[in-house]
Parts: sequence; C-alpha cells; structure tokens
Amino acid sequence: MTRRIHSLWLMPSPVDEAMLTDLMGALSERFGSPPFAPHLTLKGDTQMPLATLEQAVAAAAAATPAFAEPVARVEGSEAFFRSFYARFAVSPALAALKRALDPAELDGFMPHVSLLYGPVAPDAKAAAIAETDARLAGRSIRFDRIGIVTSGQDVPIADWRVMAQASLRPA
Repeated sequence: MTRRIHSLWLMPSPVDEAMLTDLMGALSERFGSPPFAPHLTLKGDTQMPLATLEQAVAAAAAATPAFAEPVARVEGSEAFFRSFYARFAVSPALAALKRALDPAELDGFMPHVSLLYGPVAPDAKAAAIAETDARLAGRSIRFDRIGIVTSGQDVPIADWRVMAQASLRPA
C-alpha cells in the first residue's frame, strides 16, 4: 500500500484566512493560477503515518499559544510554489513550531504564506508584488491552528485536503 503524502500547515485565524483567501482569489483570477488555501508550511511532503503526525501536531499545538506575526515583506521567486509570497521573520514561536515538527529543516526555514503559485510574466509580477506589499507589509497575521493536509509537490493542488487539525492554545 502506498502511503499518502502529507504536509503540516500553520493556518491563519478565520478573519485572516478570509482576508488572504480574498486576496489570493483575486491574484488567481488575475494571473490564471490555481487557487489554494492560505497556509504557512511547517513540514512538507512527508510520508509519516497519519497517526504519528496527529500525535506530533497535538503535542506542538498544546505547547504553543495562538500568536500573530507581522508580514515582513511580499516577495517573489522563480520557484513554482514560491512564485509570490508574504514572508515572515523566524520568530521564537515559528522557530519553536518548526523545531517541534521538522527539526532537520530548521536551518533552512523561511516562513512564508504563498499568495500565488506558478509562473507569471516578470513585469506583471513585479507590479502585483509592489501592490500587495503596500497592502500587507507590517500587517499582523494571527495563526491559531496546525493542519495535517494531504498535499505535496506530487499531489494535484485541486486534491489537497485537510485531514486533521489541532488548535493552538488560547493566548
């Protein structure tokens, strides 16, 4: 039996999720890219059993109060899954979650919420990044839960599904 690929996502609170979903929907329409749920990936593309992931996520969520982080800036890259994103500093709360759930990748951790996937013409992307940076830079995003999601680089975006989630402790 083939194991499913999962990712661990830090998910924004309902208010911030709605704001990001609206923004991402507009960008998706503007650039003809696939829609997806807003999230900050803590661990990607793992074949660990779901039960093991559920235990790890429950422990990390129980140890972490909900928190807000300001968007440092909006950036872009040539990478498909990081074409256009809101970047965050590696705060103590983000570092603690990464350390708890994916310690092997802590050194390379670049916390971000992707806003658009896929290739975009450079001039159009630069303009959209500037517009979005003016809107988001410095704005705090509140994170309040961790999701276990059937997702990965080899899983079609339309098939991504939240399988389980755990709420962070009340702040």
